[in-house]
Amino acid sequence: PNDLVLDLGAGDGAITRHLVGAGATVIAFELNPQRAATLRRRFDGRDVKVVSADVRDLRLPRRGFRVVANPPFAGVSAVLKRLTHPSSRLERADLIVPRSVADAWSVRLARRVSRFEVTDHRPVARAAFTPRPRIDVATVVIEPRRGRR
Repeated sequence: PNDLVLDLGAGDGAITRHLVGAGATVIAFELNPQRAATLRRRFDGRDVKVVSADVRDLRLPRRGFRVVANPPFAGVSAVLKRLTHPSSRLERADLIVPRSVADAWSVRLARRVSRFEVTDHRPVARAAFTPRPRIDVATVVIEPRRGRR
């Protein structure tokens, strides 16, 4: 409740709906104009701001925020790079990404001097999605390093 949460690639609002239900203030990013319009109608009057933008052009909030998202796989590395920038106020990101990206970022954040680390990284069965993805998918949790928040 009361957290600022970004939903990157909000689509039809499947994740947004649960975030709002939990009491979060949500910024939902959706590039598709029809889906963005649907999100605006669906969440009108609620704590949701819909931004029609490509997540690769993401501007981060100036205050602490969380991310809960299944972002578009195209350009997800650019999104992760922005989220883990030294000036980012990211408090936690729970993401569904291609498994290869999750693997690479787990190693990348572990090896470099970064304020952030991958604290959880698990495969997700393709059968959990409709339609099923053609690639392996994983969840990844990124948080500030313990003691460096």
